[in-house]
Amino acid sequence: MVTLRRLAAMSDLAGHVTPGGPAWRLELPGAVLHKLSVSEMDNNVYLLTCTATGERLLVDAADNVDRIMELLVDAGGDHELAQVLTTHRHWDHHRALAEVVERTGARTLAGADDADELPVPVDVRLQDGEGVMVGNLLLDVVALRGHTPGSVALSLTAAGDVPRTILLTGDSLFPGGPGKTWSPEDFGSLMDDLEERVFEVYPDDALVLPGHGDNTTVGRERPHLREWRVRGW
Repeated sequence: MVTLRRLAAMSDLAGHVTPGGPAWRLELPGAVLHKLSVSEMDNNVYLLTCTATGERLLVDAADNVDRIMELLVDAGGDHELAQVLTTHRHWDHHRALAEVVERTGARTLAGADDADELPVPVDVRLQDGEGVMVGNLLLDVVALRGHTPGSVALSLTAAGDVPRTILLTGDSLFPGGPGKTWSPEDFGSLMDDLEERVFEVYPDDALVLPGHGDNTTVGRERPHLREWRVRGW
């Protein structure tokens, strides 16, 4: 069984997980988010649940379908899954996708320009500025072009006494900089999108949940934008 580790007074926001280790759990107004690491590449798999309806979205069925199915059971008592979204086309983020879809019947979503590269038909081809509903939750689609042409991030702002914004950024933004690109043009495209669609839009306390490794915040990364531009990666 996958052990779920609860946050202590919302203080454990680094979200450190390891392959084979316990999942990280973040409770938000109206939502619960789980983060699980799989594979030798330390890929993050995210499960978002609307607490009002029980509807669930999986983000990046990266590997180890059995671990993912265990998470579904431990997080909600069964294998029910409404949707699975793939942040980008790279193979390490969708190795378990076909089997997860086969086992759950979940609807598939991906960025429009990456959809044809996935191992399953994509039901919903996402564009920048569109929304994804998960029960009563509305997530905004943020296209971040450069790591791949169709990379997408998701943002959710949970209401409450202290609103909390989370950004699921795939491999487009990490602690310490943007994701890998393969040409100056791709790097410029990704930096432009990050500046215009993330850093000019979201507050410093927005929590960034990347495709590998620990979390960060918009405010922690914001001072380094010029540094990233100068170094070129």
